[in-house]
Amino acid sequence: MTNSPLWQLTLMRVREFIREPEAVFWAVLFPILLAVGLGIAFAGRPDPIIKVAAASPTIAQALRKDPTLDVTEMNADEARVALREGKVALVAEPGAGADVVYRFDDTNTDGRTARMRADRAVQQAAGRVDPVPASDAIVRDPGSRYIDFLIPGLIGIGILSNAVWGLGFSIVDARRRKLTKRLMATPMSRTHYLLSYLIWRMALLVVEVGVPIAFGAIAFGVPVRGHWLDIIILSVLASLTFSAIGLLVASRGRTIEALSGLVNLTIMPMWVLSGVFFSAQRFPAMVQPVIRLLPLTAYIDAMRAVMLQGASLTQFGREIVTLMAWLVVSFVLALKLFRWR
Repeated sequence: MTNSPLWQLTLMRVREFIREPEAVFWAVLFPILLAVGLGIAFAGRPDPIIKVAAASPTIAQALRKDPTLDVTEMNADEARVALREGKVALVAEPGAGADVVYRFDDTNTDGRTARMRADRAVQQAAGRVDPVPASDAIVRDPGSRYIDFLIPGLIGIGILSNAVWGLGFSIVDARRRKLTKRLMATPMSRTHYLLSYLIWRMALLVVEVGVPIAFGAIAFGVPVRGHWLDIIILSVLASLTFSAIGLLVASRGRTIEALSGLVNLTIMPMWVLSGVFFSAQRFPAMVQPVIRLLPLTAYIDAMRAVMLQGASLTQFGREIVTLMAWLVVSFVLALKLFRWR
C-alpha cells in the first residue's frame, strides 16, 4: 500500500500543502476573516438613525416626532451645503404656500429612506390619519440574517478557489520545473497522478467545510438544520467537481502567468453570478438560465437550503445533475488534454 504510486503522490500533495503557510492561510484563515468582516459589517440591526436638516422651525418640530431622524435646524443655504458635503442625507425646506420640498440624492439609500420617514412625520404632524391601523411584529430568526446567507456562499467559494488555484498552481509549477518529466520515468500512470489530487482535495474538504460552519455557529449562531450526511455528500460532490475543473484548467498551462489568466477567467464569473454575497435573483431574467448552469450556483443553492431550511438532497436533483455533469466532462477532458511537458 505505502509503495503504490497513488499513495506516494497523495502523500506528496499533503507535504506540499503543509510546507506552504500561504496555502494554509487561504484555505483555513481567510474564510474566517471574511466571515468576521462581512458578518459585522452586515449584522442585522434596527433601522439606523439618519441625519437630516430642516430649514424652518415648524418642519424641524414635525421631523423630530420620528425617533429615527437626527434633525438639525439650519438656514436653507447651510442645509444645502451640508447635503453636498454628505453631512446630512436630506434637507426639508418650505416650498410655495404650505408645501415642503425635500432635497436628497435619489441614488443614495439613506436619502431615499430619509425622504420616506420625513414625509411620514410631516404628514402626521399636519393631521393625517391612516385609514387602516397597522402594527409591527418583529421577527429576527436565525437563518434569515445576512450572515446565515453568507456562510454557505463562503464555503462554496472556498472549495472552488482552493481546488482550482491549488491544483492548477501545483501542476503548472511542477511542469515549469520539469518535475512531471521526471515523474514520467516512474511506474505511475496519468490517472494515478490526477487522482492523487482529487484524493488530497477530499482530505482538505474537512477543513474547508467544517471550519466555516463551526465558526459561523459559534460566533454568530448560524443554524445547521439539515442532515450532516446531506451536507457531506453535497460538499464531496462539489469538491470533486471543482477539482476536475482545476485539473482541466491546468492540463496544458506552462507558465504561472498563463494559469492566472485561465483561473481568473474560470472562477471570477462564478464569484459574481452565483449568489455568493447577494442573491443571484438580482440579475436579469435573461441570464438566469446561464447562472443556474454554473456549478457554484448549484452547490450554493443546495447548501443554503440544506443548512438553513433543513431541506433534503432529494429535492435538488437538477443541482446534483449539474455538478455531476461538470465533474464528468471536466475530468474526461483533463485526461485527454493533459500534457506532462
